[in-house]
Amino acid sequence: MPLDFTKHFVVVPTEFKLRNNTGCSWKVTVKLMNGRVTLDQGWATYAAVHQIKIGYMVTFKLLTPDTLKVIIFDNDGIEVVNKCGKHDEAFDAKE
Repeated sequence: MPLDFTKHFVVVPTEFKLRNNTGCSWKVTVKLMNGRVTLDQGWATYAAVHQIKIGYMVTFKLLTPDTLKVIIFDNDGIEVVNKCGKHDEAFDAKE
């Protein structure tokens, strides 16, 4: 994530809920690595379940201090809509 991202926080959270365009939520941990905020545990599974491929564009919008809205666009710039699929319960963000 861009370095400017951290300016929105007094302290960067250790965990975020990712909310997609159908309202599903997914929990990922956050790690500071080489001065950058990175999504860590849960992100690889999220990317696989939501079939994010090389060349896709992923946008993040801060909704609350611990929730990001995620919108995925394919190679043609068309929004990818994913229904809540089966995923690891450990990363399911309960409402």
